[in-house]
Amino acid sequence: MLVNVLKSKIHRVTVTEANLDYIGSITIDEDLMEACNIIENEKVDIYNITNGERLSTYAIKGERGSGVIGLNGAAAHKAPVGSLIIIASYAMMDFEEAKEWHPIVIFPENNKLR
Repeated sequence: MLVNVLKSKIHRVTVTEANLDYIGSITIDEDLMEACNIIENEKVDIYNITNGERLSTYAIKGERGSGVIGLNGAAAHKAPVGSLIIIASYAMMDFEEAKEWHPIVIFPENNKLR
């Protein structure tokens, strides 16, 4: 049996950009993506702490060290600039493997690694 478990989480970052005219996705500082093992085009869930909205999209690399967190396309309506969000990704794995799994969770300060 396979189960879907938390793989990676970026906890409490602030949206710095909202681009309605972009195709879609979330732009994430490449340093943050690497630190929590999220890859470009990976599906991520966004949990908006500020207004309670939730959505799914895919990650794209933002400028390394910039602290950028940008919601693009329709997602920009769900988390405007200044929103505090959580970014999470999940992985399917064998039930027994999942029992031993430990997700990577990071807690950036001002959208940057400590």
